[in-house]
Amino acid sequence: MTVKLVDATISSFGSVFEKFKAEAPKNKVNLILFLADNDPSTNLSWCPDCVRAEPVILKKLEALPDDVALLRAYVGDRPTWRNPQHPWRVDSRFKLKGVPTLISWENDAVKGRLEDYEAHLEHKINALVSGN
Repeated sequence: MTVKLVDATISSFGSVFEKFKAEAPKNKVNLILFLADNDPSTNLSWCPDCVRAEPVILKKLEALPDDVALLRAYVGDRPTWRNPQHPWRVDSRFKLKGVPTLISWENDAVKGRLEDYEAHLEHKINALVSGN
């Protein structure tokens, strides 16, 4: 199995997302993982839930037998994310409330999602990627 990993920031998301959508039919599973940026002083995400969830998600995806595309979308630093008008908070496709958020993307739409409080749970990740 191959995890096709691509990263995007707020400014690069539009073009990266268009490419992600164009290539989606080639993959068995297409996921978008919204994460907090890394803190330059620690090189870790400023979001403890992101630090906990990302390795669990990557491990589960690497164990899958099918091709998976994972778009990691970084929401910015804490003040940027806290803005109620953050682009992904107000985007009708995503309506983000917290990070990390893991979204299953299928047929040009959100098929399922795991919110910040559940994105690290292996059984929930398994259910999301299997479509159950």
